[in-house]
Amino acid sequence: MSFIHQKDLTGKTHWDENKSLAELLQKMGDSLKNFKPDHLDTELIERGEEIIRFGKTTAPSGKSSKYISKYYNCVSCHNSEIEDPDLKKSDPEVRLAFANSENIPFLQASTFYGMVNRESWYNGDYIKKYGDLVIEANKDITAAVQLCAVECSQGRKVEDWEMDAIMAYLWSLEYRLGDLGLQESDFKKLNEEYEDKANHDALIKWIKSFYLQASPATFADPPESRKGGFEQLVGNPKNGQLIFEKSCLHCHDENGVTKYTLEDNKLSFKKLKKDMAKSSQLSLYHAIRYGTKPEPGHKPYMPQYTLERMSNQQIEDFRAYVEVMAKGEEMNGK
Repeated sequence: MSFIHQKDLTGKTHWDENKSLAELLQKMGDSLKNFKPDHLDTELIERGEEIIRFGKTTAPSGKSSKYISKYYNCVSCHNSEIEDPDLKKSDPEVRLAFANSENIPFLQASTFYGMVNRESWYNGDYIKKYGDLVIEANKDITAAVQLCAVECSQGRKVEDWEMDAIMAYLWSLEYRLGDLGLQESDFKKLNEEYEDKANHDALIKWIKSFYLQASPATFADPPESRKGGFEQLVGNPKNGQLIFEKSCLHCHDENGVTKYTLEDNKLSFKKLKKDMAKSSQLSLYHAIRYGTKPEPGHKPYMPQYTLERMSNQQIEDFRAYVEVMAKGEEMNGK
């Protein structure tokens, strides 16, 4: 998967929707920000995908590798598909609707798709959460992978050959120019101005305006009154159903990573309703905004949702759905 750029009949370089974003930026003099294995062959990419999805793969020796974590796989918290239709924004309301239309989970962590095109990780308030642990990971994607493996996944450090495989897979998910939402006029501008190297610095800045170089992360508090919820916000149970199905059940169904299994019945929703309004750390408001801690003998925990990953409105939507279902009512209110 080497960088190849095509030229048209006039001998000029031609950039289209299938071309690599990283290739374009490098050709214009922008440095490659992230580690990239020398050879991105199919076998290496497949090993990386198996590590991401299953936590282990076949080692170069031919034997099965050890699990990175006994508790989580990377896809417990991350998607591998585009999850924001507009890469310039991180809007949880838009993302939820998109997740529903594309049938993908609505998760706490940002997607792997385009991750190698970003320039920092564990941004914003995650620096407050992890402190010195984040300093290296904030600007080094391989350090971010290690931090996630050891701290977030409660697992072990990734070996060098595993890191090569993981990065090969992540590079297979790099942005193409067609992912950026460029219009025909944008491609015309790019191809015309690219030929003059004097335009390259401005073109780099311009092309980077079409996507976020970092995933923002803003921590938020639960409402002061767990019983009253977020003031002046009225929940929409239809959207709350999507939160339940696309987010909660991703981990809390019978095949999920947690021992706390949710069932789609009145009794289960009654318990959720009761837990929502609790004033203690057992409140679902508390769990969503602060996460939970690993318990003795059971290391899996619930990561928190930042404002960019779930809005206060969406939490109230979830509560509204829980209350409707706890009453045994139909979604149309009958």
